[in-house]
Amino acid sequence: MIRFDDFLAHADKNRLQRFIPDFERVLDERYYSRTHGDYEGWWNALQQLPAAQASQLQFDVDTLTIGAAQDLDAQSLESLIKGLRGLHPWRKGPFNFFGNHIDTEWRSDWKWTRVAPHLSPLKDRFVLDVGCGSGYHCWRMLGEGAQFVLGVDPSPKFLFQFHCVKKYAPAAPVYYLPLRSEDLPPNMGAFDTVFSMGVLYHRRSPFDHIDELKAALRPGGELVLETLVIPGDENTILTPLDRYAQMRNVWFIGSSLATKRWLERCGFEDVRIVDEGVTSLEEQRQTDWMTFQSLKDFLDPEDFSKTVEGYPAPARAVLVARKP
Repeated sequence: MIRFDDFLAHADKNRLQRFIPDFERVLDERYYSRTHGDYEGWWNALQQLPAAQASQLQFDVDTLTIGAAQDLDAQSLESLIKGLRGLHPWRKGPFNFFGNHIDTEWRSDWKWTRVAPHLSPLKDRFVLDVGCGSGYHCWRMLGEGAQFVLGVDPSPKFLFQFHCVKKYAPAAPVYYLPLRSEDLPPNMGAFDTVFSMGVLYHRRSPFDHIDELKAALRPGGELVLETLVIPGDENTILTPLDRYAQMRNVWFIGSSLATKRWLERCGFEDVRIVDEGVTSLEEQRQTDWMTFQSLKDFLDPEDFSKTVEGYPAPARAVLVARKP
């Protein structure tokens, strides 16, 4: 079983120290005391990854690069590919493991390219990434010089995909906890930068989520919020009747201006909309490493400006704000 002793040991030496009992309690409730039917298969897939020394670790590039082809012999290469394939589908990336490219469903590097120019420098910062997926962006944050990165996401498969990288960078100050933002200790006030990318519309109450993010930030800290938006003014909000782009768990999608107002209502200052655009079929698509349905299947085949339900096609905005 994947354990989190390394995170707790690091937390015992930094500003999260006083929250260790809270983390231990919630990990027991949300992870250790629960089982998942596919856990054994995912564990076996992770164990297939060879115990090799990666000759390079590049986290400041679009395709996260772990090792090189010459680091593995033929048998180890076969075991590597078998293990990585055992964690299909790969949704957030891309990655390159020892010369083997994982073309993920999402070009998460494109999102980072849109977000990164608008950030306060991450060098030496204490960073939280809520809804971190496979951890791709966590590693990019490390590549920007972050002192400490904590990613949280409740998906157990993403946890295993994260550990495919962590296996070869065990000393890196990047950690993943299989938690939701609402599971985090309240009022931490510990992080210099908090990211929430692709989470807000999945929450029944966007205001509760924004308050959780604010509570995790130190005074003066920076929030980076990336979320679905729809066209309209500050009063425009979509509540899907059932599904949105085939997703059941979408509750509220505001315009970028409405989302900005939500942040201001929750007490954030200097709120800026720094990027906005429609998600393209090149950014989210089916690949050899994600063979299930993708964005194209969720759009009206006669009019790609609409979802199959008739709503505006997915568009995303990035907002940056400061906690007073």
